[in-house]
Amino acid sequence: MEGPQGPHNPRSVEEVFKDFRGRRAGMIKALTTDVEKFFQQCDPEKENLCLYGLPNENWEVALPAEEVPPELPEPALGINFARDGMQEKDWLSLVAVHSDAWLLAVAFYFGARFGFDKNDRKRLFQMINDLPTIFEVVTGIAKKQARDKSAAIPISSSKSKSIGKMQPQQSEAQTKGSKMVPPPKDEDDSIGEDDDEQGATLCGACGDNYGNDEFWICCDVCERWFHGKCVKITPARAEHIKQYKCPACSNKRARV
Repeated sequence: MEGPQGPHNPRSVEEVFKDFRGRRAGMIKALTTDVEKFFQQCDPEKENLCLYGLPNENWEVALPAEEVPPELPEPALGINFARDGMQEKDWLSLVAVHSDAWLLAVAFYFGARFGFDKNDRKRLFQMINDLPTIFEVVTGIAKKQARDKSAAIPISSSKSKSIGKMQPQQSEAQTKGSKMVPPPKDEDDSIGEDDDEQGATLCGACGDNYGNDEFWICCDVCERWFHGKCVKITPARAEHIKQYKCPACSNKRARV
């Protein structure tokens, strides 16, 4: 299978879900951390362009496949034409919605092609549905939903869980600043509420939850947390950053 989407033929439910996650991560990257590059590539003067998420967690803006019918379902055509005709955040949200629809189309295309039965399709959908949609990540809805969900967890159980999750991450680097790992913000009466929010922290780039073995960094402008790997920041590099600005905030200031 050739073209922008590359040769790829996942056959099991797990393989299709892995393909889905990789393509999803790439498209989220295009609409968040790589948004300036994505914006520039969607030139309205060019022909009909599509945003492709690739299985290796990368993305590409390219012309649609020439063969008819295409080897895989095609994403929304002509996303570049609307770029300058609406607010940037609204345009990105529109692209995100179409990207969600395309990801589902690709996943269930594989399911149909390789004979998934009712239970396989149900399991695949449940695995996909456990992840926030691209639209929810791009618009910030996913973060709000996670906070609302965590607020329903009893304080005692949430507090013990989140504190236990943070302690293995503490290091000398963490004591020097709060950028490294999502920490408890306050103590005493407010600790339960903050721990609940912390337990629901989502990466501002890929939308995935916090993991106790991952390095994170917080943007000092928008106050969103990011996996270090998603924004290409290592713990060693973070040691020397006095004020961190995520790619989206840096690009906004550059355009101003």
